[in-house]
Amino acid sequence: MSLLRTSVRRLFLALLLAGFLLLPSAPVFAEEAVMAGGCFWCLEHDLEHLPGVEEVVSGYSGGSVRNPTYHQVSAGGTGHQEAVRVRFDPERISYAALLRSYWRNVDPLDGGGQFCDRGSSYRPVIFPRGETQLREARASLQAAARELGQPAGAIRVLIRPLQTFWPAEGYHQNYAELNPLQYRYYRWACGRDRRLDAVWGSRARRGQPWAG
Repeated sequence: MSLLRTSVRRLFLALLLAGFLLLPSAPVFAEEAVMAGGCFWCLEHDLEHLPGVEEVVSGYSGGSVRNPTYHQVSAGGTGHQEAVRVRFDPERISYAALLRSYWRNVDPLDGGGQFCDRGSSYRPVIFPRGETQLREARASLQAAARELGQPAGAIRVLIRPLQTFWPAEGYHQNYAELNPLQYRYYRWACGRDRRLDAVWGSRARRGQPWAG
């Protein structure tokens, strides 16, 4: 009888283990990152095609006005910057890798706006969510400075803890895809890519590991 019980117990444990191994793995929940880099149409378009990025939403962050409108932010006085919220799969793209692509799509030496868009609502800002993102954002600033051969004090990208992100009006979402001719003309006329090439050289708009 004891031998039978032992055999049954072993069979039960084997079936239990097999069932556990067949269970689907726990889902990986997407993470979010918020950053500002001038016109949100452009930054949204630059980041949304990265492998592992699931969604990019244009909006506003950094200020004190609740539910701000585009006209309020553009007029100044709200404290907000045009920003994007990036939802990404951390198993496919890390926050650090996302930051590399962010840096090489902005002019980090210009704190008075970005490209042809001037004023505080267009200044570059990283809004980390939590201590881990804060540490990685600070490390990325140092890495960007080294790659550019600049002292960290010359970098004009601010790092401010995220408070609230407010999505922009519907007509701003997916602007590059829905209005390709207007978007391309705006980007060309604003000189965004010309300046990125001047600042970053062959690494402009790319996410490869840091140099320097």
